[in-house]
Amino acid sequence: MAAFDEQEYTKSFDPKIWKRLMPILANHKRAFAGMFAFNLLCALIDVILPLFQQYAIRNFIEADTLRGLLPYALAFFTVILVQALSVVAFGRNSMCIEMNVGRDMRRELFTHLQTLSFSFYNVTPVGYLLTRVMSDTNRIAGMIAWNFTDILWALFYVFGSFASMLLLNWRLALVVLLIVPVVAFLTGYFQNRILHWNRKVRKINSRITGAFNEGITGAKTSKTLVIEEQNTKSFRDLTASMHNAGVRAARLNAVYIPLVLFCSTVAVAIVLLRGGYMVTEHVLEIATLSTFTTYAVSIFEPIQMTAANIAEFISLQASIERVTGLMDQVPQVKDSPQVEEKYGDVFHPKREAWEPLIGEIEFRDVTFRYPDGGENVLEHFSLHIPAGTTVAIVGETGAGKSTLVNLACRFFEPTSGQILIDGRDYRERSQLWLHSNIGYVLQNPHLFSGTVRENIRYGRLDATDEEIEAAARAVSADTVIAKLDKGWDSDVGEGGDRLSTGEKQLISFARAVLADPRIFVLDEATSSIDTQTEQLIQAAIDHLLKDRTSFLIAHRLSTIRKADLILVVKDGKIVEQGKHLELLQKGGYYHDLYSRQFAEENAAKVWRQ
Repeated sequence: MAAFDEQEYTKSFDPKIWKRLMPILANHKRAFAGMFAFNLLCALIDVILPLFQQYAIRNFIEADTLRGLLPYALAFFTVILVQALSVVAFGRNSMCIEMNVGRDMRRELFTHLQTLSFSFYNVTPVGYLLTRVMSDTNRIAGMIAWNFTDILWALFYVFGSFASMLLLNWRLALVVLLIVPVVAFLTGYFQNRILHWNRKVRKINSRITGAFNEGITGAKTSKTLVIEEQNTKSFRDLTASMHNAGVRAARLNAVYIPLVLFCSTVAVAIVLLRGGYMVTEHVLEIATLSTFTTYAVSIFEPIQMTAANIAEFISLQASIERVTGLMDQVPQVKDSPQVEEKYGDVFHPKREAWEPLIGEIEFRDVTFRYPDGGENVLEHFSLHIPAGTTVAIVGETGAGKSTLVNLACRFFEPTSGQILIDGRDYRERSQLWLHSNIGYVLQNPHLFSGTVRENIRYGRLDATDEEIEAAARAVSADTVIAKLDKGWDSDVGEGGDRLSTGEKQLISFARAVLADPRIFVLDEATSSIDTQTEQLIQAAIDHLLKDRTSFLIAHRLSTIRKADLILVVKDGKIVEQGKHLELLQKGGYYHDLYSRQFAEENAAKVWRQ
């Protein structure tokens, strides 16, 4: 599977893409109706105002009298007041549209992201997702709320003004109408070029966000490696690329909009020339020419504004494509409709239909290949793991130790063959049923922003404080927590960055214990814990894993001597399996690994002494 940002969007303006927004926009019909109605009222008043000018010239200036001025002034004031109130009303509706549409899109995207499989997150940088969920949705909501409002007003005003001009003098109106096909041609010519460069801008913007995110989260590593200059150069190159693409798009707009303005000015000049002759020939009143000229001058500003907004909307398609492209991502591991109907989905679980999980696992003729890989990692692999068995998986870094666990936990599914949980293919039951029965402690655990107590409670949200503290005591995490400034109420920071890796692992372990799962996965969970702490929790581990099916992805081979089964992985293949003493007696790859690590640990002890 290719990284999501690598997808290229090459379509020109496509109404089908815009239709994808309709389900979200349809939820706010009332706000759109209010915005539409008050926009129409504002435009109608703007069309009426020049007629006040015609009336004033004809009845006050040419008649050389002020008779009827007070009723005229009151009528004019009333119209202006109504217009002001209408502007407030449609502005309020537009603000509601911006806030609510943006909120709905972000909610829908975040909800959809929860359904995607692990393979998607393996290849998609966080920065790219942040750009789509925050930047692109804000841009879409803002432009629909405000630029669309401007376009509506402009269309209402332009059509209303044309209607008035046709009533005033249809011959002069035809001269103004000649500009419309010219503007349409210019828009059609420039739209694809503007869209192309704006797509470039949005794509590079995603890369900049990703680089910025990595620069912040990896600041400590950058400083220790002294690569600040290299990071700065890479970031400068990205911003320069975005600048160049933005300049190209701006140049196109800088040519497009003045051309529209030039055509508009030519049309006004023709109106003044022709209208002047008609006044001298007494075919046209000067009051009518004044009003007509006001229309002719004012009508091209909304046309120009509409042209600019259309250019913006053309560029907005790139953001819509990116957001809908994310929504179109399909989970590679997905429950069948029949399973969802019986067991529910991740957001609507039918827990009453869930069977108890015992913990028996069987790999039956399993072949597996990663979605973005071309070679089988497992081929015709079979293994039966009775409930309550402790399985250790060992091998060098990068050997593929996590593959079996990822398959057993259904983070991935077999390319062929079956994996059975308690005698049934696990695809016959929901992912949530299985994942709710798994306790997973990672080598680099993730903690959520909040307190220590809140992070442990994620294991079981309805747990009491006493149960949380008992879970922490079971793995000796309480001794670490007691040393923190605020104890259980200490803030762990973003991702747990205020704690050491060992402390995070202990809290993550307590969280898994609180969930009381039937299957435990410890992914090198003691690799970052000092020897003294490891001894404290080793007895707790032995107790907690009793009668539970467990997978130990081990870095320190000394921690897995008591495992019921040891699987030895090399180059993504299982080359040996058996118990600790059996594998040592074979004198094979496991024997070499164990001997090498034993020698390294002894050398380290001698060096410390």
